[in-house]
Amino acid sequence: MRLRRTTANVRGVVSQVRRAVFARHSHPLSAWSRLATMPLVLVPFWTRTWSHAVFIAVWFLVNPVMFGRPRSTRSFASRAMLGEEIWMTEKRRDAALAIDALASGLTVGAAVAAWKRRPVVAAVSISLSMAVILEYWRRVADIYDDSRTEKDEANISA
Repeated sequence: MRLRRTTANVRGVVSQVRRAVFARHSHPLSAWSRLATMPLVLVPFWTRTWSHAVFIAVWFLVNPVMFGRPRSTRSFASRAMLGEEIWMTEKRRDAALAIDALASGLTVGAAVAAWKRRPVVAAVSISLSMAVILEYWRRVADIYDDSRTEKDEANISA
């Protein structure tokens, strides 16, 4: 019984932290700056200087919370980040999951190319990964839009 309460409390805290992070990460500057700086993940592989990885990891950890909540959630980036939260929470197994996996695979391929010092392959792979991420964002933005429509319909019927 005590374990169940502890587990429930931990889940509640995790949920609150996730909600707080996504509320701030849904600021368009947070989402777009994170995407724009994605090629930085290749730097430690290219330079083989792992202290670079620390600075880049700090950037990717701080970025989602360094901006405040957006004034509106109408922007594409805001809707995508909030849709991603819904998608993650619901643990959907859909096309967005396959697209996210493809983007991850392309990023790993870019890292391998950076390690082997193949700049063209690394640049093309990370660019393709970023393009695929935009398609993922489109899909999760649709999830957010659908959730808003469902809530609006529920409010009308109530």
